[in-house]
Amino acid sequence: MKVKYDKEADVLSIVFSEHKIAESDEEKPGIILDYDRLGAVVSIEILEASKKMKNPTKVEYEIA
Repeated sequence: MKVKYDKEADVLSIVFSEHKIAESDEEKPGIILDYDRLGAVVSIEILEASKKMKNPTKVEYEIA
């Protein structure tokens, strides 16, 4: 998994796999889900991330 925040574009991307994107849907305004040809989620993009979350540059990772 890879998390990237582009400060200039204000886009937060979470990439789950390197599979080719076959389809994208904007589930909610500014929240884009990318799918591979089998329907698995490849990535999530959050547009205008700084307006949708308190601190898009802070990442916490936890294994439960």
